[in-house]
Amino acid sequence: MKLYLRFTLVLIMLLSAASVRAERNELEKPQSPDYLNSVKITFLSWITGSTKISYERAFPKIRQSGEICGSLICAGYDRYRNRPLGFTVRYGHKFFLPDRDGLSLKGFYLRPELMYSHYYYSHSVTHGRSLASMGALMGTVGYQYVYKRFLADFWAGGGYAFGDPAETGYHHGFKLWNWFGTYNPNIALSFSVRLGICF
Repeated sequence: MKLYLRFTLVLIMLLSAASVRAERNELEKPQSPDYLNSVKITFLSWITGSTKISYERAFPKIRQSGEICGSLICAGYDRYRNRPLGFTVRYGHKFFLPDRDGLSLKGFYLRPELMYSHYYYSHSVTHGRSLASMGALMGTVGYQYVYKRFLADFWAGGGYAFGDPAETGYHHGFKLWNWFGTYNPNIALSFSVRLGICF
């Protein structure tokens, strides 16, 4: 019985020492820096006829961020063969949900977004150059992952579109509704993956 008690006491002391050592190591472990800025490129945007680059700035005290994205329409593969030339610009304001890691740019978010697309293209019917000038007000939902300095942003959304649409319905940042045999020039759909670095 005495041997059993001694063994139990020694085991408790060893476990306590190991627990204290683990807590000390956890406290001494360097925390990852909380970066507030990021620069991203839209993954595979080049194969849709444009190159899209965005900048995001976090506001950690209110768990929000602002993101502006610009693109040059023509810097990429011309999948519709209509020689597009123009630009898009969009601004989105992210409202992050609480995240256990506490990083300002990481987590699930909701983002209202305003976008404008303006470009000329070769029209297949008139064989002349036509202007597509469209705006869209959208709501998106997404998740942004941060690992050290690497960032990946996944999102999808939809909303209201207005303006002069292109014949393809694609406006280098959103696509007009053209599904199940129906077409609606006032419904914009958008999804994307952005990859970037934090600083």
